[in-house]
Amino acid sequence: MEFLRLGVIYVHLVACCVAMGLVLTSDVAMVSDLLKQKIPSEHDNAHMEKLQKSVVFALIGLWLTGMAVVGIDYLDKGMDYFMNPKLQAKVIIVVMLSYNGVLLHRLVLPALQKAGSLLHLGFSARMLALFCGSLSAVSWMYAAMLGVGRPLAWKYSLSELLMAYPVLILLGFIVMSALTYRAKRQMEATEPQWIELSAR
Repeated sequence: MEFLRLGVIYVHLVACCVAMGLVLTSDVAMVSDLLKQKIPSEHDNAHMEKLQKSVVFALIGLWLTGMAVVGIDYLDKGMDYFMNPKLQAKVIIVVMLSYNGVLLHRLVLPALQKAGSLLHLGFSARMLALFCGSLSAVSWMYAAMLGVGRPLAWKYSLSELLMAYPVLILLGFIVMSALTYRAKRQMEATEPQWIELSAR
């Protein structure tokens, strides 16, 4: 049973690393585009769709392997295992990630593809996109921290383990909102010049 658990955890970690790598790559590219005022091309949109599908598959892999680990540990430790605050915190964050992924897939990505750029979204849609992006980035990092934080098990309560989670999401949202606002102001300042030059 020990070797089975080790193998499942290994697959679980690989899926987590793949998903985090893809998410961080996407976030860095988005921030870079904002700073450069780059408008996504059709190639960028196609790449984003493939990226999202890869993250979905990785998330499914995390759910399956995570449930397998929980099942193995339950057989070994009984019902008391489910009282572990660290396990409860991980489940809450993964549920948040999954729900956030549905929002990204059904609302945010279609709106981005239609608008062509984050800067061209309406205010409400742009705020939703920034919040979902911030929640995604923070959740992946937070879940990974809980995953490797074995000393945290049974040492802190659920509220203590999750105390920094909403704070980090809020900070991420504020930073991304400030970057987007700056990029939008710069874009609006340069657009009249392009219109004037094209009119000549």
